[in-house]
Amino acid sequence: MTLRDLTQQFASEGRIEAIILRPERGKPAVSVAEVRAEPGQGLLGDRRVNSARSGRQSSKRELTLFQAEHLPIVANWCGLVELEPTQLRRNLVVSGLNLIGMRSPFPDLVLEWAIGDEVIIQVTGPCDPCSKMAAELGMGSYNALRGHCGMTARILAGGLIRVGDRVRLNAIRHVE
Repeated sequence: MTLRDLTQQFASEGRIEAIILRPERGKPAVSVAEVRAEPGQGLLGDRRVNSARSGRQSSKRELTLFQAEHLPIVANWCGLVELEPTQLRRNLVVSGLNLIGMRSPFPDLVLEWAIGDEVIIQVTGPCDPCSKMAAELGMGSYNALRGHCGMTARILAGGLIRVGDRVRLNAIRHVE
Protein backbone atom coordinates (compact mmCIF):
# COMPACT_ATOMS: atom_id res chain seq x y z
CA MET A 1 0.00 0.00 0.00
CA THR A 2 1.37 3.43 -0.95
CA LEU A 3 1.44 6.62 1.11
CA ARG A 4 -1.19 8.07 -1.24
CA ASP A 5 -3.47 5.12 -0.41
CA LEU A 6 -2.89 5.53 3.34
CA THR A 7 -3.83 9.24 3.27
CA GLN A 8 -7.27 8.28 1.93
CA GLN A 9 -8.19 5.89 4.76
CA PHE A 10 -9.93 6.87 8.00
CA ALA A 11 -10.85 4.55 10.87
CA SER A 12 -13.91 6.52 11.93
CA GLU A 13 -16.28 9.36 11.16
CA GLY A 14 -16.33 12.67 12.97
CA ARG A 15 -19.07 14.62 14.69
CA ILE A 16 -19.90 18.33 14.99
CA GLU A 17 -19.69 19.10 18.73
CA ALA A 18 -20.21 22.87 18.57
CA ILE A 19 -20.97 25.63 16.06
CA ILE A 20 -19.51 29.04 16.85
CA LEU A 21 -20.30 32.34 15.13
CA ARG A 22 -18.56 35.69 15.52
CA PRO A 23 -21.39 38.14 14.81
CA GLU A 24 -19.31 41.34 14.89
CA ARG A 25 -15.67 42.33 15.17
CA GLY A 26 -14.70 42.80 18.79
CA LYS A 27 -17.87 41.14 20.10
CA PRO A 28 -18.02 37.79 21.92
CA ALA A 29 -18.45 34.65 19.83
CA VAL A 30 -21.73 32.76 20.29
CA SER A 31 -22.65 29.09 20.17
CA VAL A 32 -25.60 28.06 17.98
CA ALA A 33 -27.37 24.75 17.34
CA GLU A 34 -27.43 25.08 13.55
CA VAL A 35 -26.20 27.33 10.76
CA ARG A 36 -26.42 27.65 7.01
CA ALA A 37 -23.15 27.29 5.06
CA GLU A 38 -22.88 29.16 1.75
CA PRO A 39 -20.13 28.54 -0.83
CA GLY A 40 -18.10 31.67 -1.50
CA GLN A 41 -19.32 33.27 1.73
CA GLY A 42 -19.00 31.13 4.84
CA LEU A 43 -21.47 30.58 7.67
CA LEU A 44 -24.48 32.92 7.65
CA GLY A 45 -24.47 35.02 10.81
CA ASP A 46 -20.68 35.02 11.05
CA ARG A 47 -18.97 38.38 10.51
CA ARG A 48 -16.76 36.82 7.84
CA VAL A 49 -19.77 36.61 5.47
CA ASN A 50 -20.15 40.40 5.54
CA SER A 51 -16.46 41.30 5.27
CA ALA A 52 -14.94 42.38 1.97
CA ARG A 53 -12.81 39.56 0.60
CA SER A 54 -11.39 38.73 -2.75
CA GLY A 55 -9.02 36.33 -4.41
CA ARG A 56 -8.16 32.69 -4.15
CA GLN A 57 -6.74 32.91 -0.62
CA SER A 58 -10.01 34.19 0.89
CA SER A 59 -11.98 31.23 -0.53
CA LYS A 60 -9.68 28.88 1.39
CA ARG A 61 -10.91 30.41 4.68
CA GLU A 62 -14.69 30.28 4.40
CA LEU A 63 -14.87 28.43 7.71
CA THR A 64 -12.56 27.28 10.48
CA LEU A 65 -12.46 23.99 12.39
CA PHE A 66 -11.05 23.05 15.79
CA GLN A 67 -10.24 19.57 17.14
CA ALA A 68 -12.58 18.81 20.10
CA GLU A 69 -10.06 16.43 21.64
CA HIS A 70 -7.56 19.33 21.91
CA LEU A 71 -9.79 21.42 24.22
CA PRO A 72 -8.52 19.91 27.51
CA ILE A 73 -4.92 19.79 26.27
CA VAL A 74 -4.86 23.46 25.25
CA ALA A 75 -6.66 24.42 28.48
CA ASN A 76 -3.95 22.67 30.48
CA TRP A 77 -1.14 24.34 28.51
CA CYS A 78 -2.80 27.73 29.14
CA GLY A 79 -3.19 27.04 32.86
CA LEU A 80 -6.98 26.99 32.63
CA VAL A 81 -9.35 24.57 34.33
CA GLU A 82 -11.65 24.55 31.29
CA LEU A 83 -11.72 25.98 27.79
CA GLU A 84 -15.02 26.93 26.16
CA PRO A 85 -15.20 26.53 22.37
CA THR A 86 -16.42 30.14 22.03
CA GLN A 87 -13.09 31.35 23.44
CA LEU A 88 -11.28 29.87 20.43
CA ARG A 89 -13.33 31.75 17.83
CA ARG A 90 -13.32 28.75 15.44
CA ASN A 91 -16.56 27.95 13.59
CA LEU A 92 -16.86 24.19 13.95
CA VAL A 93 -15.61 21.98 16.77
CA VAL A 94 -15.14 18.46 15.39
CA SER A 95 -14.52 15.23 17.32
CA GLY A 96 -13.50 11.80 16.07
CA LEU A 97 -11.20 12.82 13.20
CA ASN A 98 -7.68 14.19 13.05
CA LEU A 99 -8.29 17.52 11.31
CA ILE A 100 -4.78 17.63 9.84
CA GLY A 101 -5.43 14.25 8.22
CA MET A 102 -8.54 15.67 6.55
CA ARG A 103 -6.31 17.60 4.14
CA SER A 104 -4.43 15.71 1.45
CA PRO A 105 -0.66 16.24 1.49
CA PHE A 106 -0.68 15.79 -2.30
CA PRO A 107 -1.58 18.84 -4.44
CA ASP A 108 -3.23 16.68 -7.11
CA LEU A 109 -5.50 14.86 -4.64
CA VAL A 110 -8.48 16.58 -2.98
CA LEU A 111 -10.42 15.04 -0.09
CA GLU A 112 -14.02 16.26 0.05
CA TRP A 113 -15.87 15.96 3.36
CA ALA A 114 -19.63 15.75 3.95
CA ILE A 115 -21.11 17.43 7.01
CA GLY A 116 -24.61 16.18 7.71
CA ASP A 117 -26.80 15.61 4.67
CA GLU A 118 -26.01 18.69 2.56
CA VAL A 119 -22.71 20.44 3.15
CA ILE A 120 -19.47 19.49 1.40
CA ILE A 121 -16.15 21.07 2.39
CA GLN A 122 -12.48 20.84 1.50
CA VAL A 123 -9.95 21.38 4.31
CA THR A 124 -7.43 23.86 2.91
CA GLY A 125 -4.75 24.40 5.55
CA PRO A 126 -3.75 25.23 9.10
CA CYS A 127 -5.31 28.12 10.98
CA ASP A 128 -2.85 30.07 13.10
CA PRO A 129 -3.72 31.56 16.50
CA CYS A 130 -4.69 35.21 16.64
CA SER A 131 -4.14 38.04 19.10
CA LYS A 132 -7.82 37.93 20.17
CA MET A 133 -7.36 34.34 21.36
CA ALA A 134 -4.18 35.27 23.19
CA ALA A 135 -5.94 38.18 24.92
CA GLU A 136 -8.83 35.89 25.90
CA LEU A 137 -6.75 32.95 27.14
CA GLY A 138 -3.85 34.79 28.78
CA MET A 139 -0.08 34.72 28.87
CA GLY A 140 1.55 31.85 26.99
CA SER A 141 -1.63 30.91 25.14
CA TYR A 142 -0.32 31.97 21.73
CA ASN A 143 2.48 29.41 21.97
CA ALA A 144 0.14 26.82 23.50
CA LEU A 145 -2.10 27.11 20.44
CA ARG A 146 0.63 26.99 17.80
CA GLY A 147 0.13 23.80 15.81
CA HIS A 148 -3.13 23.11 17.69
CA CYS A 149 -5.32 25.97 16.52
CA GLY A 150 -7.34 24.17 13.89
CA MET A 151 -7.76 24.17 10.15
CA THR A 152 -9.40 26.32 7.48
CA ALA A 153 -11.83 25.05 4.86
CA ARG A 154 -13.63 25.97 1.66
CA ILE A 155 -17.36 25.29 1.29
CA LEU A 156 -18.01 23.34 -1.92
CA ALA A 157 -21.76 22.72 -1.42
CA GLY A 158 -23.94 24.66 0.98
CA GLY A 159 -26.75 23.75 3.32
CA LEU A 160 -27.52 23.34 7.00
CA ILE A 161 -24.97 22.21 9.58
CA ARG A 162 -26.30 21.05 12.95
CA VAL A 163 -24.61 20.13 16.22
CA GLY A 164 -24.41 16.33 16.18
CA ASP A 165 -24.01 16.06 12.39
CA ARG A 166 -21.69 13.37 11.08
CA VAL A 167 -18.47 14.37 9.31
CA ARG A 168 -17.31 11.78 6.79
CA LEU A 169 -15.17 11.42 3.69
CA ASN A 170 -17.46 12.07 0.75
CA ALA A 171 -15.21 11.95 -2.32
CA ILE A 172 -11.62 11.79 -3.47
CA ARG A 173 -10.96 13.98 -6.47
CA HIS A 174 -7.85 13.98 -8.66
CA VAL A 175 -6.88 17.37 -10.13
CA GLU A 176 -4.23 18.35 -12.65
